[in-house]
Amino acid sequence: MGEKNSDTPSPSPSQSQSAPSNPSDRTVICVGDIHGYHSKLLRLWSNLQAAVGPTSFETALVIFLGDYNDRGPNTRQVIDFLIQLPSKYPRQRHVFLCGNHDLAFAAFVGALPARPDGSTRWSDTWEEYARYEEREGWYKGEGYSEMHVQGRRWGGSVGADRFNHKKGTVYNGSVYDAAPTFQSYGVPHASPAVDLMKAVPDEHKKFLHDLVWVHEEDNVAIHTENGRIECRLIAVHAGLEKTKKVEERLQVLRSKDTSLHTVQELRGRMNVWDIPEELLEKPTILVSGHHGKLHVEGLRFIIDESGGLEHLPIAAIIFPSQQIVRDSES
Repeated sequence: MGEKNSDTPSPSPSQSQSAPSNPSDRTVICVGDIHGYHSKLLRLWSNLQAAVGPTSFETALVIFLGDYNDRGPNTRQVIDFLIQLPSKYPRQRHVFLCGNHDLAFAAFVGALPARPDGSTRWSDTWEEYARYEEREGWYKGEGYSEMHVQGRRWGGSVGADRFNHKKGTVYNGSVYDAAPTFQSYGVPHASPAVDLMKAVPDEHKKFLHDLVWVHEEDNVAIHTENGRIECRLIAVHAGLEKTKKVEERLQVLRSKDTSLHTVQELRGRMNVWDIPEELLEKPTILVSGHHGKLHVEGLRFIIDESGGLEHLPIAAIIFPSQQIVRDSES
């Protein structure tokens, strides 16, 4: 790792930069879950530039779909790379969505946004998950007493049953596979939270704090079998709850309500897979990562081909073409 550059500006998800005069002419790139794989990210970035071409690439809107940490070995390098993008590509726009892994990491190192009431106490989020505490081996070290439940789960140590039956892998440290993130900052897993807090640079904590829970765009062009159309675009890490009013859920996501013990749009599975019927009334692209799948159905896009597994590629999608680009391609 190189030394921290104090002159590098912190990224702002809403940062306005030069773009094509007609919004529908811009290139929009959505990048799937990275999970600490810095070398994969570099290859994907190079492949995207080649696929789009330098002119369109330098003015693209690039939306990262969340889950930057855990599983892979280089979380610190990944976040360094992302933080430096606005200075290296000043004409691009960059959006950094929050994933469930990112929220949990932020909770452990004290980087969560305050609750709507201004409080930074989250012990009341434990109750809904309390029945899993022993099996998941929640963090109980220094600083746990007011930590958000997801931070306690993230920094804990899984007990005897270390096999992740959903992924067919062994948990690496906690149920979030957080051990590699600790190690990327030079801290042994299961260390006191204060040790990791000291090791994580302030600009990384700011990055985690500032992550947005949803991003919305108008006039995003897409090529379909019926020709080119312009759509609204909603990007959120896991998807939108299909049984809830869309605007109600969007309000929760815009407000980043950390008083909630969990947010289905950041961590749900089947209940956020489909596009809500309400969004079918007007052409709306719904794009997410999270699911360990590459799935395209109509205007519903799930872009997470790797699921954080080393042998699978990181993928991205380009609009309007709907071209899929992977780090594994030459």
